[in-house]
Amino acid sequence: MQIDPERWRPLFPITDTTTYLVNHSLGAMPSTAADKLREFTETWATRGVRAWAEGWWEMPVIAGNVLGRLMNAPKDSVVLHQNVSLITSVIATCLDFSGPRNKVVYTDQEFPTNMYVWEGFRKLGARIEVVPTDGIEVDMQRLLDAIDEETKIVPISHVCFKSHYLVDAKAVIEKAHRVGALVLLDAYQSLGTVPFDVQELGVDMVCGGSVKWLCGGPGAGYLYVRPDLVDSLEPKITGWAAHAAPFAFETGPQRYAKGIRRMLNGSPAVPSFMAATAGYEAVHEAGVKAIRAYSQKLTTKLREDVLAAGFTVNSPKDPERRGGTLTVGLRPDEDGPAFVRALEARGVLVDHRPKAGIRVSPHFYTLEDELSEFVELLVELRNKGKWKDHLNQKAAY
Repeated sequence: MQIDPERWRPLFPITDTTTYLVNHSLGAMPSTAADKLREFTETWATRGVRAWAEGWWEMPVIAGNVLGRLMNAPKDSVVLHQNVSLITSVIATCLDFSGPRNKVVYTDQEFPTNMYVWEGFRKLGARIEVVPTDGIEVDMQRLLDAIDEETKIVPISHVCFKSHYLVDAKAVIEKAHRVGALVLLDAYQSLGTVPFDVQELGVDMVCGGSVKWLCGGPGAGYLYVRPDLVDSLEPKITGWAAHAAPFAFETGPQRYAKGIRRMLNGSPAVPSFMAATAGYEAVHEAGVKAIRAYSQKLTTKLREDVLAAGFTVNSPKDPERRGGTLTVGLRPDEDGPAFVRALEARGVLVDHRPKAGIRVSPHFYTLEDELSEFVELLVELRNKGKWKDHLNQKAAY
């Protein structure tokens, strides 16, 4: 199946007025998300408190099962949370860092929020080993060598958020399991644009959010845990939704539910989870393999055009080692945020990250001509110095 972007554009209203190339940050909203939110408000209005027993309470698992199809997760092995910071914290509290197996291994390309969580566990005995990179690609051998018999967990990004280097997850998982360590794969920048199968990988846990390639909006992070592992985990960040009998209102220590529900905590964010399923359904219908093929076609051509125009690219050359985004480098005297604002003024949405460049991410509703026009605008802004008109303006994203 091949992607026809014209088929999908009517589902995403913003494509009528904007060249939307910022899917690595916030995917476009499908119009069906409004239908999901309308369903939520109508249920609240007409069913009131009865809504909890009629689907609301189970929404983290119901929505998790919709998402789980995108990574071939077994039924009832995925739950939704607020965000990855919370999910990472929940997982970290399951682990004991008091013994010799207390090392946490990841690269310097991780999203900072994840680093902040793990750094906080130094006080509880965690030893953090950050594997340095060249800022674009991960030296896989160096990463694998850092994973040893003292490693407790490897919380690693599947696709790095700055350069969009695609890590060899299979190699990481195999090495970690060989030495008795766990892997938490952060698929925030991959799920929805890079196909993978949790059962084929044998990965212990996967986390991410719905904001980006899944077009699910904010407030809907997800967590997959391998079914044969989950009942051995006892999070210290917990709550009544994780209890074996939440409506018995027992006092005293937590009595964990069986299965993935034990990874929950407080009352679920029902509207966010319901809205997110609109994006999951659209991505599933389009097909992640087809999205990946289309994405590689677009970013390969974009890379050629950007280089021909005199810009640099701070993403891997090999499309097989690259996620769905291309990071365009600028000269030291050029201001990335000013370029972003100048492009926004011309109807093109991208963003910029320090020490990386302008991040550009087409999706399955992007036209090839939109990328050609983006390159033309880049050249115009550089040659005519028009980006300078937007210096010192406040950046919103």
